[in-house]
Amino acid sequence: MDLNLRHAILSNISDNDQSQLEATIVDAIQSGEEKMLPGLGVLFELIWQQSNEQEKQEMIEALEQGVKSATAGS
Repeated sequence: MDLNLRHAILSNISDNDQSQLEATIVDAIQSGEEKMLPGLGVLFELIWQQSNEQEKQEMIEALEQGVKSATAGS
């Protein structure tokens, strides 16, 4: 990802509180627009960097289950 895009995304959310961050995530997912994916990726990167090993393992397990559910019957 281009660092300018990452910086722009971080600048856009830098003053957001928890409820605004949650709304950003929910809106991006509900909209289903592919243009929102880079922003979600930047947010995930921040979460990953702030997580300990146990939290990372929990995210990987949740991701694995989500992938299996999303691809079931494909």
